[in-house]
Amino acid sequence: MKKAYLAISYSNRKLFDNEVKNLVELFKKKNIELLVFVDKYNFKENEEKEMMKTAFLEIDKCDFMIAELTTKSIGVGIEIGYAYAKEKPIIYLRKKDSEYSTTASGCSTDIVIYKNEFDLMETMETFLNSELIDSN
Repeated sequence: MKKAYLAISYSNRKLFDNEVKNLVELFKKKNIELLVFVDKYNFKENEEKEMMKTAFLEIDKCDFMIAELTTKSIGVGIEIGYAYAKEKPIIYLRKKDSEYSTTASGCSTDIVIYKNEFDLMETMETFLNSELIDSN
């Protein structure tokens, strides 16, 4: 089974609840485990080093990364940089009218710009059927 890492801002996670739930279900149907790091782990204020060590270990285990950057995030940027250094394919997601990140784009294999949660699901389903992330 393939595994993907979803990088998303902890502080903005609740704003994307429908998108994340739908992505998890879509990936499950495609036989791909989607790890949502901010949902799986909870670190305290003094556990930053352990948090980043754990994030990097999880990224190492993944076949590719999905980075949701509708709202820019330093933490997601660090995760992207690490995945890029490890030569992992990176899919940069953002809503249509959100600010564009040249840094994220420069490290990404693909960019998915979506209008709403339904458009995101349709686009990601097409993308998951592509040769880049062939789950068979």
